[in-house]
Amino acid sequence: MKITSITILFWLLSMLLLSDESQTSKTEVKCNFTAKNYALIPANINKNVTILDLSYNQITLNVTDTRVLQTYFSLTELYLIENNVIILHNNSFGNLSNLEILNICRNSIHIIQQGAFTGLDKLKQLYLCQNKIVQLNHDIFVPLKSLILLNLQGNLISYLDVPQLFHLEFIILYGNPWNCSCSLLNLQNWLNTSNVTLENENITMCSYPDTLKCYNIKTVPYKAECYSKFPSSITEDLYIHFESISNSTFNSFLNNLTRNSERESQGKSWTFLVSVVVTVLMTSLLISIAIKCPVWYNFLLSYKHHRLEEHEAETYEDSFTRNPSPPPQIPDTSSEETIVIFEQLRQFVVDDDGFIEDKYIDTHELREEN
Repeated sequence: MKITSITILFWLLSMLLLSDESQTSKTEVKCNFTAKNYALIPANINKNVTILDLSYNQITLNVTDTRVLQTYFSLTELYLIENNVIILHNNSFGNLSNLEILNICRNSIHIIQQGAFTGLDKLKQLYLCQNKIVQLNHDIFVPLKSLILLNLQGNLISYLDVPQLFHLEFIILYGNPWNCSCSLLNLQNWLNTSNVTLENENITMCSYPDTLKCYNIKTVPYKAECYSKFPSSITEDLYIHFESISNSTFNSFLNNLTRNSERESQGKSWTFLVSVVVTVLMTSLLISIAIKCPVWYNFLLSYKHHRLEEHEAETYEDSFTRNPSPPPQIPDTSSEETIVIFEQLRQFVVDDDGFIEDKYIDTHELREEN
C-alpha cells in the first residue's frame, strides 16, 4: 500500500508540472507594431509580452527606448528590422534576461559599444545583417554565453578577430569586403579547426587583394611569410581598416563634414571679419609709429641748421663794417698793424668757410667777442 501511494503521489506531481509547462507555453503574448511610423518604442504595451515586432518604423533605440525595453522583462524575441538605429549603447538590452532572438538588420549601425549586449545570457540568435559595421572588438560578444547563430552579412567588415563564443554553431559573413591579407589567417584557422559552420561559404569571397578575389575566406592560400609575421603589425591593421570603408560611405562622411564646417563658418564669420579688421588697423598703426618716431625724435632733440645764403652774408658784413667795435687798446701799436688786423677780420667775415651758421647765436655777442 505504501508503495502504491507513493507512486500515485509522484504521478500527481508529474501531472501538475506538465500542466504548468503547457500553461506557460500557451501564455505566449505577441505584439505586432510593424510599419506604424513610430519614433519611440510604445510604453503602453502589455508588460507580459514575449514577442515584440517593431520593424519598419523610425526607432533609434535611444535612452528613452532603453528604459521602456527594460520594463518588458518577459521578452523572448525582439525584432527591430529596418529602423533608424545608429549606435548600440551600453546596456541597451540590460533587463531582457529571457531574450533568445534579437534581430536588428537593415539599420545604420556603425558603432557598437563594449557593453551593448550585457545581460543577454540566454540569447541564441543575433542578427546584425545589412548595417554599416566596420570593425568589431573581439570581446564584444563575451556576454552572449548561449549564442548559437551570429549573422554579420552585408556590412563593411574587412577584418575580424576570432569571436569568443564557445557555443557558436553558425556564422554568416558573406557580403563584406574581406581583405585576405596575412591578418585574416587567424580567422581562417578558426573556421577550419572549430565546429562552427560558415553559412554560404561559396559566396564569402575575398575583395582584396585582386589576385585572391577568386578564393573564399576559408580556402584562400597563404604564403609561408604570413605565418612568420603573424600577428599583423599596426600599420597593416590601419591599412585594412581604411580599405574597408567603401566609396559611398567615405563620400557621405565628407559631405557631412563639409556641411558642418559650412554651418560653423557661417556662425563665426562676423567674428573672423572683426578680427581681420582689427589686425589690419593695428598693423598699420605700428608701421606709421615706426616711420614717424625717428622724425619726431630728430625734430625735438636736434637743432635745425642751414647754410647761410648770399644776401644774409652781405647784410652781416655791412652791419659789422658800419658799427665796428673799438679795437682793444694795444700799447705801442702802429697804424699798419691795425690795418692788417682789420683786413684779417674782414677776410674772415666775407669768405665762406663752408661751416653751418647757427642762427640761435646772438650776433651782438659775436661782435663783442670779435
